[in-house]
Amino acid sequence: MKQKRWTRRLMGLFLSVAVFLTAWGGMAVGAGAAQPNLQLAVKSAILVEASTGKVLYCSNPDVPLPPASMSKMMTEYLVLEAIKQKKIKWDEKVPVSEYAFYIAKMPDSAGVYLNMGESHTVKDLYKAMAIVSANDATVLLAERVGGSEANFVAMMNKKAKELGMKNTSFVTSTGLPTDDLGPYAPQTEQKENMMSARDSAILARALIRDFPEALEYSKIPVLAFREGMPNEIKKKNYNWMLPGLLNYYPGVDGLKTGYTQAAGHCFTGTATRDDMRLISVVMGANGETKRFEETKKLLDYGFSNFKLTKQLEKGAAVKGYETAPVKNGVDLTVPAVTGEEVTVLTKIGEDTKFTPVVTFQDLNAPLTKGQVIGKVAFKEEGAKDSDYLQPEDAAKAGVNLVAGQDVEEASWIRLFFRSIIQFISNIFSSVTGK
Repeated sequence: MKQKRWTRRLMGLFLSVAVFLTAWGGMAVGAGAAQPNLQLAVKSAILVEASTGKVLYCSNPDVPLPPASMSKMMTEYLVLEAIKQKKIKWDEKVPVSEYAFYIAKMPDSAGVYLNMGESHTVKDLYKAMAIVSANDATVLLAERVGGSEANFVAMMNKKAKELGMKNTSFVTSTGLPTDDLGPYAPQTEQKENMMSARDSAILARALIRDFPEALEYSKIPVLAFREGMPNEIKKKNYNWMLPGLLNYYPGVDGLKTGYTQAAGHCFTGTATRDDMRLISVVMGANGETKRFEETKKLLDYGFSNFKLTKQLEKGAAVKGYETAPVKNGVDLTVPAVTGEEVTVLTKIGEDTKFTPVVTFQDLNAPLTKGQVIGKVAFKEEGAKDSDYLQPEDAAKAGVNLVAGQDVEEASWIRLFFRSIIQFISNIFSSVTGK
């Protein structure tokens, strides 16, 4: 009998633990809300809605792992930034360096086989980097922007901090392991770039937010390099989820794959459907197509379970906050309306409650119609900062409120009589106690 009771107790304990682990496995990290068991065969993953920064799914999102060529998203960012700042030009030609030529000759290294004596435009080199992950083109761009790869890597790490990437450290511009770089290897104990899935999503979001033209290149299925020349080469985009490629998925237009032996197969993807953009990251998949199969699971889950819902039209007033106070104006208040359409992310089939949070600036006349006078955000009931890609996403949520009409500055005599009336009103209120 004792043995049977002991067996029953052990079974009860085992079931309790199993229930706990099942419940724990179904919780979104930091979100306190259930998420599906997608059975992703990866080391880490994250799925984010781009406009809100809301995390829809995550697994080990903050573990630093080798990102391989997903590192090139940062190189793309810095190259595009240098073009915007007019430090380099799209059409300027860059001669092939000895370092780039060394990388071009590496066996099994993605590239466009740059040769000494050649020069290529920044645009052609950028396309080679973004479309076919060309390591030789990447180091050539890094040298052009930074003066040397070492200087450029310092720029990469600085920009990572500026963007709020807390689990990232770069040692190369390409994502290649330092052991592969021979005489060009940096003198560092760190052998691989390191980046978490969350940081990869932060970087991808920043890239397409600050430089949306990046998607015009990342969505190209096939690269033609040295086009029209005898040594022209054509290569397919390593992102096989693009149209005409093996793992095509409707709406995908980026962004960057990666592979090294240490990293496994990685992919930071992005896709749009019904005006909603999702950003997905998978790291450490075991197989070239596996990373796309796991990405499909993430995108299918996001698009089938979430949608952007309109809360207010552009030019609409927020109930309870229809006007804002104005100092020194002919009018004492100004109509407050939304500067653009207000949308919120909702889960399909659930009645999510949102509360408007309105802040007005300290307004002084004169004001012009359309001038920003405040902000409105719709806060989801029960939502926390940890539900977002970055804590500031919750604070930055919302759209501008603008003045619905002009407000002229009041004359001194109007302000004088207004102050007298206010003075008398204050005396009356103090006497009556009202």
